[in-house]
Amino acid sequence: MAKGKGAKNKKKELSGGRAQYTMRVVTSDRCIVCPTPCARGLKYVSRMNEPGAVGNGVPCILTRTKLSN
Repeated sequence: MAKGKGAKNKKKELSGGRAQYTMRVVTSDRCIVCPTPCARGLKYVSRMNEPGAVGNGVPCILTRTKLSN
């Protein structure tokens, strides 16, 4: 069906007013050489050192960037 004459596309705005952030997902090889290791990264490295471990990486707090609107 056709839209009416006055129909406009409205852009959704983020609710809550809080800033949203994004972080890169890094693998254990990157966590091992990190100059400032975090608890999350060290835990992930220890899990990946076990035989047969399969991992997809963890979000790195050091690569946090603000989403632009």
